[in-house]
Amino acid sequence: MENTIHIPTVAELIAKGESPDLLFWVGCAGSFDERAQRITRDICKILHHVGIKYAILGAEESCTGDPAKRAGNEFLFQMQAMMNIDVLNGYEIKKIVTACPHCFNTLKNEYPSLGGYYEVIHHSQLIQSLIDEGKLKPADGHEFKGKKITYHDPCYLGRANDVYEAPRKALEVLDADLVELKRCKSNGLCCGAGGAQMFKEPEKGTKDVNIERIEDVIESQATVVAAACPFCMTMLRDGVKEKDKEQEIQVLDIAEITVKANKI
Repeated sequence: MENTIHIPTVAELIAKGESPDLLFWVGCAGSFDERAQRITRDICKILHHVGIKYAILGAEESCTGDPAKRAGNEFLFQMQAMMNIDVLNGYEIKKIVTACPHCFNTLKNEYPSLGGYYEVIHHSQLIQSLIDEGKLKPADGHEFKGKKITYHDPCYLGRANDVYEAPRKALEVLDADLVELKRCKSNGLCCGAGGAQMFKEPEKGTKDVNIERIEDVIESQATVVAAACPFCMTMLRDGVKEKDKEQEIQVLDIAEITVKANKI
């Protein structure tokens, strides 16, 4: 039986006269998608392990409005954003971490014009800073040592926000064989889910984008593909399934790799 961690809500802390140093923005995928829930749990394990005082909004958190905005419904986006900003400002939240590059981009770049000013970091940046501070160290004999690992850059983390080094830093400490995909960093290829494409059928074409991307992964000969976005996770896993490579290629989030390597 795993040790259960109590994850406090901001409301709980405020009721005790306390406030969190960091708000963990879980996001829709991290809350409702079964696969992404495992990433959410691992981020909580990391925060708990290093002793950061954090909290979540719980039922007070709602969608950032990113899918509405990308799909062209600016009115709905602003409505969703204003509701969240009211909650965040009401609790005087200063710093937010999230595992979703879409939430990260929206909170960081689009909320300020509506009155929401926060320091927003992606979970890979948090992991990088904890590695730099010496608070996270891979355990001896961890399972990734010497393994061939590649990393897929999420569009909203990489090209939209120039976050390339943090996720790679989290992988570099593993003493693994880190290989780059032929299309990476600013030349990375989308997983096929961004811009609200996740929620609609693909347009006519010769090949789904996620299949094209998985072919890049297969070509790299990596046995682990690291993701840093719940949408990318879904698309990459679907691609691996489609290619019948589930026995050969594991798709894991940076947080999951960190938890396993540090044996948290």
